[in-house]
Amino acid sequence: MLGAIIGDVVGSAYEFRPVKTIHFPLLTSASRFTDDTVLTIALAQYLLTGQDYIKLLKEFTHAYPAAGFGGRFFDWAFSDKNEPYQSYGNGSAMRVSPVGFAFSTREEILAQAEKSAAVTHDHPEGIKGAQSVALAIFLAKHGSSRDEIKNDIEMTFKYDLHQTLEEIRPSYGFDETCLGSVPQAIIAFLESTSYESAIRNAVSLGGDADTQACIAGGIAEAFYKKIPSELIQDVRQRLPTEFIEIIDRFYEEFI
Repeated sequence: MLGAIIGDVVGSAYEFRPVKTIHFPLLTSASRFTDDTVLTIALAQYLLTGQDYIKLLKEFTHAYPAAGFGGRFFDWAFSDKNEPYQSYGNGSAMRVSPVGFAFSTREEILAQAEKSAAVTHDHPEGIKGAQSVALAIFLAKHGSSRDEIKNDIEMTFKYDLHQTLEEIRPSYGFDETCLGSVPQAIIAFLESTSYESAIRNAVSLGGDADTQACIAGGIAEAFYKKIPSELIQDVRQRLPTEFIEIIDRFYEEFI
């Protein structure tokens, strides 16, 4: 889960200042947590406590309203409505990493990822985006190879993961849909050689950098089992105390 959060913080500085290279400063004065982190923390808190999930999503959004939430989600969070709104945006995929770490069977992963998405992102593509990321994390955590992860995600979700980053990067732009951003983020992981390189690959696409680095970072943490300590220390210092407490409890419970 921390791998996803670090990816969000690293990518935040490049969400609206896209880069098309892996050579960029990982953390700058502009690096901050965004809605990706806020909602990841909300989901982690739900898994830890069993509190009402919709209530948690809204409470965390109210507490951090300037974190950069998508317009439709923000309106939902500040409304009296609890019904989903057929979103197929990548918000379902950006917050799902705790599910990938917290459950022990494929069936649980897919069911819980759907549950985590469907309260807002009940469009089939929104659900598929969350499930694919959670499953990739689960497979990586349990020792699957890159090829095994790639083949499983392609067969299960019909994503095309055959393009390379070099083929994607030149014409790729900001795309906040699951179908237009999740496969590319998974490819960023598949072409990585370390946790850091997965984050750099995702940002270098020049797209929705914080969310794609969040997605790639969650998978990379599960696969490589190690995040550079300096990254962990730096990012933890940028997070509110309540986030740190939830992260630490989550690791004690699930990782």
